[in-house]
Amino acid sequence: MTRLLACLLCSVALLAQGRYDPGVLPKGRDYFALRDGLANAHLKFTREKTGRVAFLGGSITAGGGWREHTIRYFQQKFPDTAFEFISAGIPSMGSVPHAFRLERDVLANGPVDLLFVEAAVNDSTNTADPAHMRRGMEGVVRHARAANPLTDIVHLHFVMPEHMADYEAGRVPASIAQHEAVAAAYGNPSLNLAREVTDRIAAGQFTWAGDFKDLHPSPFGHQLYAHSIARMLDAAFSRPQASAAAPHTMPAPLDPRSYARGRFGSIDDVRIVSGFTQVRSWHPSDGKGTRAGFVDVPALVGTEPGATFTFTCEGTAAGLLITAGPDTGRVEFSIDGSAFRVVDTFTQWSPGLHLPWAVILDDGLAPGRHEVTVRIAEGHDARATGTALRVFQLLLN
Repeated sequence: MTRLLACLLCSVALLAQGRYDPGVLPKGRDYFALRDGLANAHLKFTREKTGRVAFLGGSITAGGGWREHTIRYFQQKFPDTAFEFISAGIPSMGSVPHAFRLERDVLANGPVDLLFVEAAVNDSTNTADPAHMRRGMEGVVRHARAANPLTDIVHLHFVMPEHMADYEAGRVPASIAQHEAVAAAYGNPSLNLAREVTDRIAAGQFTWAGDFKDLHPSPFGHQLYAHSIARMLDAAFSRPQASAAAPHTMPAPLDPRSYARGRFGSIDDVRIVSGFTQVRSWHPSDGKGTRAGFVDVPALVGTEPGATFTFTCEGTAAGLLITAGPDTGRVEFSIDGSAFRVVDTFTQWSPGLHLPWAVILDDGLAPGRHEVTVRIAEGHDARATGTALRVFQLLLN
């Protein structure tokens, strides 16, 4: 047992007042599937003594905790290896925005050896269509593997009360089902922490209210995540070491409409028809909350119905990365002269927060060049205070 793992065992047990024994698995089996394992990363860390490890996720990743414990695991497991760790957690982000921001936030400095990706919580709250959950996660995997076929990828499924209710009712949460389908198709390890927490609570090892506390875990919850990740990594790294790195095979897509070529497009490339302004450093004036990276940055801003801009794109999907705040309204769009369709950008969190939000306009376009027209529609949600639209990036696939 590694010194770090022993430390985690001790501290987690103390945090749960001695009731939680990480070595006691409620169902007699573990909660990870190794599939093709982590052979390429293991070889890179031990032979070349270098490693680039990325953590792609939402607020549970951005908040540190489990991620920092896992970084220490690698540093102690491979003390002679020079690591570069990429922390690419952004609150409110799920698999759809992950697929479009992967190039900028993870791959900009080169391909990675090991990628951890999580989106089960935010996909469950932000993404109504399970197909989008699959297209986003498959887009991340295919894009990362196109950049480097040797990249090993681990899928993490974090817990929320809705996931627990699903498991207690005998259902697999939709986001986890979609992400697991991608993991299995591409041979990637996955760790179902939602199932593990549900089972451990049912077994009386700890409680949600008293120990785990929230979907943004308490220190105890982060320690539990870290211990389970360490247990999975120890199992993967205990496999016989390969003699040479082997590129992962790229199977046929599960979904031909996945966002495998997703990227950001610049708002500098739009043509303003009327009512929009390029703001070099946008920030709200209403005192509501914001997310780092989506305030005091350039934005395309319109506030009145009828304000219009256009852009051209190549590919099969187009969308907008916006901020969905208290005064955001409805957007209508036309592609290649089609009839206008309407999207409401106001969310359940909008009353108190200007949160980043991915709006997919259409992901079933024929390959080729397209002309997109976007304008602010009349009317807004009854809870909204205006009809504003603020765009940070174009979403292009």
